[in-house]
Amino acid sequence: MRSLFGAMAALLLAPLVSAADAGTAPDVAKLYQAHCAACHAPDRLGAMGPALLPDNLARLRKAEAAAVIAGGRAATQMPPFDKVLGKAEIAALADWIYTPVTPEPRWTDADIRTSRIQHVDPATLSARPVFDADPLNLFLVVEAGDHHVSVLDGDHLEPIHRFPSRFALHGGPKFAEGGRYVFFGSRDGWITKYDLWNLKVVAEVRAGINTRNVAVSPDGKHVAVANYLPHSLVLLDGELNLIKVIEATDRDGKRSSRVSAVYDATPRQSFIVALKDVAEVWEVSYTKAVEDIPVGFIHDFKQREGAFIPAYLNPRRTVLAEVLDDFFFTQDYAELMGASREGVGQVVNLDARKKVANLPLEGMPHLGSGITWKWRDATGTERTVMASTNLKSGEVTVIDMQRWEVIRRIPTRGPGFFLRSHETSRYAFVDSMMSREAKHILQVIDKQTLEVVREIAAAPGQTLAHIEFTRDGRYALASLWEQDGAIVVLDAHTLEEVKRLPMKKPVGKYNVWNKISRDEGTSH
Repeated sequence: MRSLFGAMAALLLAPLVSAADAGTAPDVAKLYQAHCAACHAPDRLGAMGPALLPDNLARLRKAEAAAVIAGGRAATQMPPFDKVLGKAEIAALADWIYTPVTPEPRWTDADIRTSRIQHVDPATLSARPVFDADPLNLFLVVEAGDHHVSVLDGDHLEPIHRFPSRFALHGGPKFAEGGRYVFFGSRDGWITKYDLWNLKVVAEVRAGINTRNVAVSPDGKHVAVANYLPHSLVLLDGELNLIKVIEATDRDGKRSSRVSAVYDATPRQSFIVALKDVAEVWEVSYTKAVEDIPVGFIHDFKQREGAFIPAYLNPRRTVLAEVLDDFFFTQDYAELMGASREGVGQVVNLDARKKVANLPLEGMPHLGSGITWKWRDATGTERTVMASTNLKSGEVTVIDMQRWEVIRRIPTRGPGFFLRSHETSRYAFVDSMMSREAKHILQVIDKQTLEVVREIAAAPGQTLAHIEFTRDGRYALASLWEQDGAIVVLDAHTLEEVKRLPMKKPVGKYNVWNKISRDEGTSH
């Protein structure tokens, strides 16, 4: 880990940089070292503060970054600089942090091992929850406004705890060991293990510089981390010690790829890996009870004439014609539905390791937030269908998962990100948060008629999104995605508002039971 003390020393020794004279370009490198390096590291890889690299700042507009530099961030250690720096200097700093670092920064095995922090001794933790609420009906609410996580009691719909998180959590928390432990991944590579029964951070490690998400085996013994930078899949044990790093390259080792996501496929006891730049899907088994992987030319599989490697924690590759970087899985994880950036859809069988069907998709379907349910057609025949939002088109696409054909394209107010339901609910909720005009509207779809039957709206200009249900499906919780926002609690049957819980930009909320049971109404 880069030395925070060294960075602070550099700050103290650096000369103070005055506002740039009129007509003189600010010396942005000196500005950064004097005012930013102590918290964000001299190499911009992050220390106490987050990494300041273009990819890590992808969700923050440059104008917003300039406003943060000028005004600071509430409830964080980011101070305002508008009294120290002029407008030209602030603008120059904002421009500079959106330029790539050259040469490209590295994050080695040694960096990962050195970064690990043990916050508490696991032996001191209680073996029972330290609260009275149902531990399987808790919600974790990620509040991006001030980088905290709130724990809600799902029975009483009230907060019971709140704690600070790493900057810009990404990819959703993942639960293990029956929901006791939860693992978070931050945009700048920090993986946090949290004991939900004891309400304490147990350990942390920095597994990369730009991280997409984390996946965890149900027993909590294997953790996989998908990285954009460096191009790698990082495998950790349950205590966040490094096991190995797998460089993300094609089977010939010639082309490198960002890792866009990793998923836990519990029925297969493996992780499924999506690559952003290489037309391959990986399966990495976390059980040793699996056949070895053949590599190179194999003359006779039965006689094992050829080269093999252990399948345990090594990638088994499915080579495809198109890059697929957004997945949805059947409930048994035998097959995945994937979409390319061009909207090309495929169904891939993970046992046969090949494409078995095409999907007639348009625009940019967001398969990763898809859901399934049982639907009866006009003849009374029951089918399993899958539905997903679309990031470019105002529609929800409903697909028959036996025939792999589109049943219905349900028009929506605009391009949306999240679709949610519950196995006990007749409704599915979809947002239009990618639409400037309609991002304040949630639409309610009847899962049998496949029609929009209700709209729920916030004030125009606000964002209302990301439904999550209580364990029993009685209530649906929506996020009013504003700095001074709220969790909006809806009666899942009458669709009327029940109450609001004030929150700081609650970007997502996750119910323990729905996640560990893989409820059909939530994404996996």
